[in-house]
Amino acid sequence: MQNKWYWVFKHILLGPLIRVWNRPYLEGKENIPAEGPAIMASNHQAVYDSFIFPLVCPRQLTFPAKSEYFTTPGLIGGIQKWFFTTLGQVPVDRTAADAGDAMITAAKKVLDRGDLFGIYPEGTRSPDGRIYKGRTGMARIAMATGVDVVPVVMENLGKANPIGSWLIRPVRVGVKIGEPINPHKWAEENGFDPESREVIRPFTDFVVKKLAEISGNEYVDMYASDVKKSLEAGHGYPPEAQPKRD
Repeated sequence: MQNKWYWVFKHILLGPLIRVWNRPYLEGKENIPAEGPAIMASNHQAVYDSFIFPLVCPRQLTFPAKSEYFTTPGLIGGIQKWFFTTLGQVPVDRTAADAGDAMITAAKKVLDRGDLFGIYPEGTRSPDGRIYKGRTGMARIAMATGVDVVPVVMENLGKANPIGSWLIRPVRVGVKIGEPINPHKWAEENGFDPESREVIRPFTDFVVKKLAEISGNEYVDMYASDVKKSLEAGHGYPPEAQPKRD
């Protein structure tokens, strides 16, 4: 898919400023398929991730976006809707009972037309840069479609755009791309039926741990959303998610 507004934002309105301010780099470009569909599975450090990765990626990306971005009333809501719609992002209501099925349907539409679908398996931003337990949506999409999953690691985005901050700091940021993983081949090599439910969690864990391996960051076997709830409630880190001290 070629979206003219995507091109304008990338090459004229935002891209040149970001390249000067944050000097983004890309490693492993050869692992991004030159054509055809792929699931780009990335760790998630900041809102800024969704600006940096599309900027350095040679092909257009489509990410699922919170449905609130398309339905919020008022001037700000209208701007959000226009921005995400013109960039070709797809709305997904993450609070709906059928949110998982809606995500798969949206992903299939993107992949069926031969495009790249971006997704954050952790489901939310990491509170501290570590890699957290993945939600299974990515694996469900992969097994349902058989499309390769490409691991993507964002570097220093949490420093450039800390959670809760609207200001972008002049920190150099980067993206590392790992080798593609064929989900059906992985399932068969590890003794799973690609069509079974049993393969979903192991494949999710494999991909997320691959992100930890590429990034060099610690893997935490707990959902980031649960850790963030504990921190926001003033309870600190749960025992199983305590950061390791040097």
